[in-house]
Amino acid sequence: MLTLPEKIVFALAVLASLYFTWRGVQRIIKNIASGKGKPTWDLVLRQAGKALFKFLTFQPVFRFRFWPSLLHGLIGWGFLAFLLINLADLIYGYTGWRMLENTGLFGDVYRLVADIANVAILLGIVGMAVRRFLLRPEHLSTRQSTLLHPQARWGIWRDSAIVAGFIFLHNTARLLAESFYVALHVPDPWQPFITAVSWLWVGINPNLLLAGEHVMFWLSLGAVVAFLPYFPYSKHLHLFFAPINFALKPARRSMGELGYINLDDQTLEQFGAAKISDLGYEQIVDAYACIMCFRCQEVCPAYTTGKVLSPAALEINKRYTFNFGGGVDTPLLNLIPEEAVWACTSCGACVEICPVGNEPMRDILEIRRYLAMMESKFPKQLETAFRGMERNQNPWNVPQSERMKWATGLNVPTIEQNPEPEILWWVGCAPATDARAQKTAQAFAKILNAAGVNYAVLGKNESCTGDSARRAGREDIFFGLAQANVEILNEVAPKRIVTTCPHCLHTLKNEYPAFGGNYEVIHHTQLINELVGAGKLNLQPLSPSDTATDTVTFHDPCYLGRHNRVYQAPRQSLQLAGTSLVEMPRHADKAFCCGAGGAQMWKEEEHGDARVNQTRFNQAKSTGATTIAVGCPFCLTMMTDASKADGGSVQVKDVAEIIAAQLK
Repeated sequence: MLTLPEKIVFALAVLASLYFTWRGVQRIIKNIASGKGKPTWDLVLRQAGKALFKFLTFQPVFRFRFWPSLLHGLIGWGFLAFLLINLADLIYGYTGWRMLENTGLFGDVYRLVADIANVAILLGIVGMAVRRFLLRPEHLSTRQSTLLHPQARWGIWRDSAIVAGFIFLHNTARLLAESFYVALHVPDPWQPFITAVSWLWVGINPNLLLAGEHVMFWLSLGAVVAFLPYFPYSKHLHLFFAPINFALKPARRSMGELGYINLDDQTLEQFGAAKISDLGYEQIVDAYACIMCFRCQEVCPAYTTGKVLSPAALEINKRYTFNFGGGVDTPLLNLIPEEAVWACTSCGACVEICPVGNEPMRDILEIRRYLAMMESKFPKQLETAFRGMERNQNPWNVPQSERMKWATGLNVPTIEQNPEPEILWWVGCAPATDARAQKTAQAFAKILNAAGVNYAVLGKNESCTGDSARRAGREDIFFGLAQANVEILNEVAPKRIVTTCPHCLHTLKNEYPAFGGNYEVIHHTQLINELVGAGKLNLQPLSPSDTATDTVTFHDPCYLGRHNRVYQAPRQSLQLAGTSLVEMPRHADKAFCCGAGGAQMWKEEEHGDARVNQTRFNQAKSTGATTIAVGCPFCLTMMTDASKADGGSVQVKDVAEIIAAQLK
């Protein structure tokens, strides 16, 4: 189709485009390689299937904002098809041979798919452009109080306009080029949209149509050639890096699991991350995979309640720092304020919702490690909890000698009294020492005894798992507690461990293996569900009047739900107890945090428009429930405090308390 001069000019343009594109790609490779660690082929191959599935289905995109996600899907799926379509068009331009169109049924299906994909992309991009530039929803940007790279404030809009313009030009030109070709020949039932457009050109001089096809070829594929050098700098880069990001994430790492640091290694010179290159390579990939959709910001409890933290801004700042001359030696506190670092509840909502697998929470916790361990900079309110964990092995600073006081009057065997239990109950600091949480421990003890479970507790030998110390950056405190606990647990060799705290569950199950502690760990709501299901608990059914007036809503603890994927067990236990269960709009993997995670339990919230726990309480109250059921002592404290501030309008109980009250 192209003349010889056109072929030469186009080839030269492609070579120039590829040269400048490669320069951008080299810069990206250099930045990623500066991060800690290296990917292995074993990791990539192990993750490839899952990554490919997520990429082809766009499944992570549909977790949130269904209609915009559908528009995004139309564009994405269409462009996957256009990888082949553009190649076929290029071959046609150089040879005049329509490679895939004259192959019988396959060619017919190809033309139909190409036609539909083209229209789908145009519908998607027009819809997205109208949404961004005309409707302009607030959640597609961030507050002025949020630290955002100066170039990003307008750069994101400019980038969106360039990408939208490129896609619209490319696909409109391709549609017109094909319509001119069909008008020159015969209508094609396998290209219904293109054929419909071709009727507009009936009666036009064939030479004009042929010239129009040439012009549209140049506009269509020329737009691709012109866009390629910009591609490494654009948000469109996520199309390439999203599957890479999914493939490079460590397969066996849970959402909140932090990397092991051997404090016995005398050669260690730094803890945590001070600059971009201190992050893992996959955390730098996050910056290039970021779609700048602000979904993580929208679900972040800190941002939602008016704090300065925006997980989206952190990833965007990384990208814009690279794009505008900043290197991997840029201090991370240039990208996120220290106040924002300490506002994170480590709830994992940002990680869960991200459609491209980014983990901004992990960056923040690495920055905390650096601040706490290298600079001794952390909120002063944390000092009391740190001192308690160092001196008395619990953040409440209660002497170990008083660790079993909660069990007074109850038949709770210690490991000395029952050295070979079927279940080792890890009570946890809060249920053992906090007055309100002790009621949970007492209720669970009654349940275990009523079911005839062969169990034991460590008693005075049990120490804090160190979760709060690690989330607050004090790896030294966590390291000491973890080593001591693993030594005791390995000596006991428990068959199964049950915990009454999701933070203990997470640490024992996911982080102690790095210290040589590999255990089967379950949550107390899971064991309760097992016992009820096995008929080992005889529960008193609620009367119809009780069911009608006592409505329960379950608040998913972040470290039970998102971090460890336990959603159904507590709900099934409540339903088996006969309660009337209603769900909050934000529940299960989209649940809103209580505000205590990430060591927030031991400090005051950063300044904002509202308190996280009060916000979550209001969400629960809006369901009309008379009881908020929880499965975490931190959540119990935060929801109880919020209820008291509201005049005690809704009672707050652990699932164990609700079940224990139903025992015959």
